[in-house]
Amino acid sequence: MFIFILQMRQMLTAQNELYLFAVFSVLIWALWVLKVVLSRRYRAVTAPYTTTTSVVIPVVDEPEDLFRDVLTRIVAQGPTETIVVINGKPNPALEAICDEFAPAVRWVHTPIPGKRNAVKIGTELSGGDIVVLVDSDTIWTPGALSELVKPFADPAVGGVTTRQRILEPERSWITRWADWLENTRALYSMPAQSALGQIGCLPGRTIAFRRRILMSVMDKFMTERFLGVFLEVSDDRTLTNLTLKAGYKTVYQATSLVYTDAPLQLKKLYKQQLRWARGSQYNTLRMLPWMLGHAPVLAIFFLTDIVLPFLLLGTIGGWIYRAATHSGENLYAAILATYTGMSGWVWVVGLMLVSSVLSMSIRQVRHLQEKPSDFFRLPLFIIVSTLFLMPIRLMGFFRMAHAAGWGTRAGAYAGGGDLIAELEASSASAPVDLVDRTPPHGVPLAAAGRGPAHGTAPSGAPVATAVQTRRRTQAGSVKQRRAHRLNPLAGVPYVIGLVLMASMAVLYV
Repeated sequence: MFIFILQMRQMLTAQNELYLFAVFSVLIWALWVLKVVLSRRYRAVTAPYTTTTSVVIPVVDEPEDLFRDVLTRIVAQGPTETIVVINGKPNPALEAICDEFAPAVRWVHTPIPGKRNAVKIGTELSGGDIVVLVDSDTIWTPGALSELVKPFADPAVGGVTTRQRILEPERSWITRWADWLENTRALYSMPAQSALGQIGCLPGRTIAFRRRILMSVMDKFMTERFLGVFLEVSDDRTLTNLTLKAGYKTVYQATSLVYTDAPLQLKKLYKQQLRWARGSQYNTLRMLPWMLGHAPVLAIFFLTDIVLPFLLLGTIGGWIYRAATHSGENLYAAILATYTGMSGWVWVVGLMLVSSVLSMSIRQVRHLQEKPSDFFRLPLFIIVSTLFLMPIRLMGFFRMAHAAGWGTRAGAYAGGGDLIAELEASSASAPVDLVDRTPPHGVPLAAAGRGPAHGTAPSGAPVATAVQTRRRTQAGSVKQRRAHRLNPLAGVPYVIGLVLMASMAVLYV
């Protein structure tokens, strides 16, 4: 804030200088004010609403105790059915845990790794009017499900998300920081966008959609490409986009609270944040024409999310250039003239730190009201959010059109693998589901269609899932990866980024 005030004074008096950091600060504050104003209009739905619900849980691998706790809490809230879709390698441990909850929980295995295909299989097997997609490490609090479905009393609502926090945030600085980010999003961004009925991304830890919407958009969800590439990641953002394009509202229900895990290692946190950065900005560009025409405020939210890291990079680059060339106005001259020697720089640095903490504390006031002790952690929060997140956002932007996988889960789809290549070669339509498991309780899930939780299909129920029996020899015959085709559209983000950086460089040269 201290630098911002000095730069604004210089811009207003000299009238021949434009400071990127001043532009950066104005955007930060304008966005915050917009979120505050909109979020004050938000109200959670309170009227009870009853409907049928199908909980779908895609899973690759989880600690057994955690997964058992996840299922225990879900089953206790009485959904119509719970379907676990184990994807990738078979997992006998998780299969046995699912069987402990039969017939309330049924499971299916598909050798095709990847969350999207698992969502497709679970949705097609579901029978509830509302499909609740749950991450396999997400813990529900009491009443989460009954609160989550309340907004669906409005037929215009197509998707609903929960309030999300991190499990045991005191475990490390990483979990504490991640929980802080989640809470800030829940206090500002989510209610602001929900007040418009246009949440741009319903976070995937626990989200609910009308089943008929999911079925109508499933082909696009599984096949739609942008910039020449299909991204397996950012499935929640994609489903949110497709729901909005179908003409439905997407909203936030603050009274439905769930907890989820966070990485404990910096490397895994980096991969998670890079995955989110790539998927978010990829979908922003893909969704931009629709947002400009139907949701201009949403476009502002997501475009600033792209522009701000570039502005910060330009600011740092400008400081380095001016220091190296001894150009530009010395904004600290008056202070350094008053306090000579080292004491002058101590004043400058001190004022920077104090003003930065004060600025951030204002923008984090809602979180600090809930957790006042975090005021003393504000400097660390500022440093991590700036020096760690901003470079990741830039890297995610430039690499958005490169094929890549989840990066944080063993056995997850990694983009361009043999199975996916085989599927693409076999059909131009959505990937074929491979369901190879008959549960001990009831009929095979592939034939259960939209049957109830105990696994028996109603008379005449259509078979929802396309099942293909694949020969073992065929699966083992594909031993070499197909060479990745050159994707010229992968250069589009680089061109956009270079144009942005070049336009900022003009201000200094």
